[in-house]
Amino acid sequence: MLLCILTEVVWGHVFPEHAEPEVGATVTVAPTRVRIWFNGALEPAFSTLHVQNSSGEQVDRGDGHGDPSDPTLLEVSLPPLPPGIYRVIWSAVARDGHRTEGDYTFTIK
Repeated sequence: MLLCILTEVVWGHVFPEHAEPEVGATVTVAPTRVRIWFNGALEPAFSTLHVQNSSGEQVDRGDGHGDPSDPTLLEVSLPPLPPGIYRVIWSAVARDGHRTEGDYTFTIK
């Protein structure tokens, strides 16, 4: 019975499936946006996505949002960025209210 309860709790959370730019990627062309797809539908009003430079300053355009046509997608647009290491910070709330958070980096050469 305990296994059933634990399984039900884990299913309530959403986790990233893939991202653009990819986790740990080195790109030669600065991306115009960051996109993360999750393994379940998000509650966009409570989910966030931000990008910081290596000094910890927010560099995205502040327009992070869910995609109305894809409830698993969270994205934010970027201005032209110089070479450097960037940190993507996300917080995703599943439709049932469970929150997961994380971050990853990518590099622009």
